[in-house]
Amino acid sequence: METDREFAPYKIIARGGSGEIEEKKSRFIAHTAAAATEEAALAFIEEKRKKFWDARHNCYAYVIGGDAQTLRFSDDGEPSGTAGRPILDVLLSAGLRDAVIVVTRYFGGTLLGTGGLVRAYTRAAQAGLAASVVRDMCRGHEVKVVTDYNGVGRIQYLLGLRGISAEADYAGEVTLRFHVPCEERNAVVGEITEATAGRAQIAVSEPLYYKRE
Repeated sequence: METDREFAPYKIIARGGSGEIEEKKSRFIAHTAAAATEEAALAFIEEKRKKFWDARHNCYAYVIGGDAQTLRFSDDGEPSGTAGRPILDVLLSAGLRDAVIVVTRYFGGTLLGTGGLVRAYTRAAQAGLAASVVRDMCRGHEVKVVTDYNGVGRIQYLLGLRGISAEADYAGEVTLRFHVPCEERNAVVGEITEATAGRAQIAVSEPLYYKRE
């Protein structure tokens, strides 16, 4: 039986970004990316390691799965708990899933101490996310509606009132596909049924995640 926790909303990185901070002449450069699998996250990390091969540290964290089933992080030579864990905390506090952050450090010659490192890696990861495009993943349903040309205008009007956009395929009949939040499913189906006098064919998927634009 599904639960609210199993379908809790979360966020994804729609477009990765990079951000940089400086602390006592040490440079901290963060890069973010979407990673739907652990293999994708590890490939991104390796790419940054090769690119910034001359850096002192390439620390990282990633979260895979809508329920955060896989969590990994690395301090990459920094004192334990001062780099990877703070980066992971930034991901989790932002509600992100299927995401990876790599923070590269070029040492500036001055030791920052454990507290200083935690703050610097946290700020760098936040700067990377601030430069990224983040989207909400919502619990809902995919709805397919097949209607005649008389009904399509009414349906699109109803969807527009709710801020829902639909893909339309015009052939002998019109097929509309769109997503609705779970809590709006019954109301939307009822409105379409009423607007088309029951002539529209409506199919509703099982609950799933979809990206809210």
